[in-house]
Amino acid sequence: MQTPIPCLFMRGGTSRGPFFNEGDLPADILSRDRVLLAAMGSPDRREIDGLGGAHPLTSKVGIVRLGREPGVDLDFLFAQVMVDKPVVDTTPNCGNMLAAVVPFALETGLLQARGDVSTFRVLTRNTGMQCDVTVQTPGGHITYEGNARIDGVPGMAAPITINFLDTAGSVCSSLLPTGRVLDTLTISDPGFGDLKVSVTCIDNGMPMVLMRAQDLGRSGYETVTELNADSELKSKIEALRLKCGELMGLGDVAAKTYPKMCLIAPARDGGNIATRCFIPHVCHEAIGVLAAVTVATACVLRGTVTEGIARIPDGSPKTVSVEHPSGEFSVELEIDPQDSQNVMRAALLRTARLIMRGEVMVPEAVWKR
Repeated sequence: MQTPIPCLFMRGGTSRGPFFNEGDLPADILSRDRVLLAAMGSPDRREIDGLGGAHPLTSKVGIVRLGREPGVDLDFLFAQVMVDKPVVDTTPNCGNMLAAVVPFALETGLLQARGDVSTFRVLTRNTGMQCDVTVQTPGGHITYEGNARIDGVPGMAAPITINFLDTAGSVCSSLLPTGRVLDTLTISDPGFGDLKVSVTCIDNGMPMVLMRAQDLGRSGYETVTELNADSELKSKIEALRLKCGELMGLGDVAAKTYPKMCLIAPARDGGNIATRCFIPHVCHEAIGVLAAVTVATACVLRGTVTEGIARIPDGSPKTVSVEHPSGEFSVELEIDPQDSQNVMRAALLRTARLIMRGEVMVPEAVWKR
C-alpha cells in the first residue's frame, strides 16, 4: 500500500518542484521531512524513485497555507531537498519558487482572483519576509500565457511581479552581518597554500559571499560545466564559505545550503555585473531571485567588493542588470534618499507555470495517515 498526497507540480522562475497544501502533509516536522524525501526520491544522485530532478534547482518543494497574520493572504514555506543527502533545509528562501505560490493558491481554491490583475501578500515562513505578488487573472482565472520572458526559461509567459517589502538580514542578523562592507580573509590549503581574498558578506534576502573571480585566478566568464569540473576552485570556495559562515554568525555551515558563493566580474553583455553563483557546491545555471537581489544590493553600496567592477546607473530607483550563465536578471532597487547605504525596496519580474496536477505516492512505511 502507498499513501497518495495531492500536489501540483509547478515551475517557479528557473526552478520547479511539487507544491503542497500544508494540511495534506504530516504536522510533525520529522515525519513531514521523511515524506518530502520519499516524494522527491532523495537521497539518490538521480532521484530516480521520486519527483526530484537530480539537481538543486529541481529538488525543491513548496508548502502553502492561508495567512495567519493580519494583512497576509498566504504563508509559504520553501524546502530545499538535498539530492544525495537525507536533508530537508527550510532555512533560506527561494524567490523563484515564490513566483508559483499565488498561482498554486488560485489553482487549488485557497484564494479567489481580484479582477483581471490580482495582488496578494505572501509571508515567507523561512525568514519572516513579506512581499506583494501580482499575477494576471483575466476573467477571474490565473493565466500562464503572456509576453514576458526571463532568461533561463524558454518561451514567453504571463508576468508575475514580486515586490519585496523587507529583505535585509533574512537569515543573518543584518544586511551586512560582519558589520563591514568588505572583509579580507586568508585561507590555507595544502593544495594551493595561503590565499588572501577580499569578500563582501551580505544578506538582502539570501546570505551570500561575493568575491572577485580574478582573485581566485578565474575570469568569471567560465561555463557552468567548466566551473563544476574545477575541483581546485571549488576547494577554495568551500574554505572561504566555512570561514565566512562563522563571520556571518551562521555557525558551522558545512552541512548547510548557505551562504551562497558568488564570483563577480565586469559585465560584458550590456548588463551591470557578471556573476557565477554556487548553491553552494554546484554552479547555478542562472541565478536565484534573492541571490540577484542581494548581488544588486552589493552593487549599489559604497565600498563593497563590487566597487570598480559594477557599472551602476544614477538616480533612484536603480535597475541593476545581473548577468549570469544563461542570460541576465534585472532588479529594481529603491534607495533611501536620506541614507544611500540603505535599500528600501526591491522589485523584480518572474514567470510560473502549472505543469501537472495529481497525487504523489509515498510508501506506507514512510507515512501512514
